[in-house]
Amino acid sequence: MIDPFGPNPIVLPCLSTEPLGSHIDAVGQRLSQQGYTSSTVQYTMRILADLSNWLQQHTLTAADFNEQLAGDFLQDRYRRCRPHRSDRAALKQLLDHLRDQGVLPIQVVETAPYASDPLIDDFQQYLLQQRCLAPTTVTYYLDMVRHFLRERFGTQPLNLRALGPQDVTRFIVQQAQRYSPSHAKLFVTALRSFFRFLFQRAMIAHDLAQAVPTVPNWRLSILPRFMKAEEVDHLLQSVDRQTPQGQRDYAILLLLARLGLRAAEVVALTLEALDWEAGELIVRSKGTRHHCLPLPHEVGEAVATYLCQGRPPVTTRRVFIRTRAPRRGFANSQGISTIVRRALERAGLNPACKGAHLLRHSLATQRLQNGASLSEIGELLRHQNLETTRIYAKVDQATLRTLAMPWPGGDA
Repeated sequence: MIDPFGPNPIVLPCLSTEPLGSHIDAVGQRLSQQGYTSSTVQYTMRILADLSNWLQQHTLTAADFNEQLAGDFLQDRYRRCRPHRSDRAALKQLLDHLRDQGVLPIQVVETAPYASDPLIDDFQQYLLQQRCLAPTTVTYYLDMVRHFLRERFGTQPLNLRALGPQDVTRFIVQQAQRYSPSHAKLFVTALRSFFRFLFQRAMIAHDLAQAVPTVPNWRLSILPRFMKAEEVDHLLQSVDRQTPQGQRDYAILLLLARLGLRAAEVVALTLEALDWEAGELIVRSKGTRHHCLPLPHEVGEAVATYLCQGRPPVTTRRVFIRTRAPRRGFANSQGISTIVRRALERAGLNPACKGAHLLRHSLATQRLQNGASLSEIGELLRHQNLETTRIYAKVDQATLRTLAMPWPGGDA
């Protein structure tokens, strides 16, 4: 029924107008379920009613509608009324609905060069099955390899045996000039994997992985960014837990600050990962690894409060949902870092680093200062290699002072 959306009574007769009469209400329901405001739903239904009349005047049906006709409709509409920022979004909602219902065929999107090349498909399977990399990591690698191939061959056919060390060096130097050292290192890692794959399959005569230059980025050259324990507590106390958004943000901040979760791990959390009877949390970490972590009472209570009081009714199994429409899980870890940054601003804190990893570093540093060993810190942070944990040794200044040689002429 249309009543829940409360459209303008003048528009009601138009909503049943064919050829879109049977679809307008469904689009309205869809928008409402995704969390859009009633005003947005009402406007969308009005413009779709106008579109339905326009299609009828041109003896067109819903099955004839496409992006070209959407542009024609708006061009004709703008001769009579002013454009509205929601016009194109409303028509896209209709197109998505018609394709979901099978009224329109699925849109064929032109892919970038090499996007569906058999070589790229084989490399993808190699990364997933032999290297056992996480799907998100594989996506990064494939994008970077496509970038390299476009830079080297453009739209010409691939000639892998024409690749030489100079091509590799030139490309990495370009990326090092465009991006930060940490991001440029991703290109290095991706290309080395790609060239090892090609050499293994005898597609190139020489292992060009050895020709990929290293991007200098010494991770032990700086101290890890962290906050003091009292600053973390102040950050948590500053969250307004009386609102659904505050309940969500508080639960997320606790997962970061008390369990040391990565932002991507918070994004990927599903309802099935919460074992309330055992008091455990299953975390999907880097690669295909899964870790079972104890769920402290403080953290469990915050998550339960959000699920019972703050989480909107949605079909997704993700634990944490966006507050803005469309209501769904976070697309990536950037949303979690944004929550941390805004919480820091509200708390009046201004650390040098403001991302989600700040709380992970702070947890490790606090445990180290309280007497935990590096191996215990590595286990807490779920590091595969203890070398990754070594950076925290630099913040244990009390122990480091005992190892330092006395300064000549200074106090004994």
